[in-house]
Amino acid sequence: MTSDMLGFGRSVLDSQPFSRLIGAELDVFEPGRAEISLVIADHHRQQHGFVHGGVLAYLADNALTYAGGSMLGDCLTAEFKINYLRPAKGERLVARAKVASGGKRLAACTCEIVTVSGDGETVVAIAQGTIARIDGEKS
Repeated sequence: MTSDMLGFGRSVLDSQPFSRLIGAELDVFEPGRAEISLVIADHHRQQHGFVHGGVLAYLADNALTYAGGSMLGDCLTAEFKINYLRPAKGERLVARAKVASGGKRLAACTCEIVTVSGDGETVVAIAQGTIARIDGEKS
């Protein structure tokens, strides 16, 4: 079941033009958790050489939604909050999200974003969000 979920999740990520543009990869998608990563490139950086906060926010938002979606089905982010803890620098970013509490329509999720380098992993941001099932609603 998990490998089927991962394949499905990867096809959804591939259908998101912005996710392709930024170079995101879905590494884990299983009940209650998801992990999205990307290799840090120059176009992800801001003027000081650190990864732009918008890149971190994208990773948090999408990882939170995948984690919630693993329990709810088709869903969207209702809200999320991010705390930037330190400048992001390294070779790779990884966002690890999990469902903290879930119901039939909403899931409260948490996410930790780390940079990976030769020195190991460093937590650079944490986030939490509420994910809502959309039940095929049209906007």
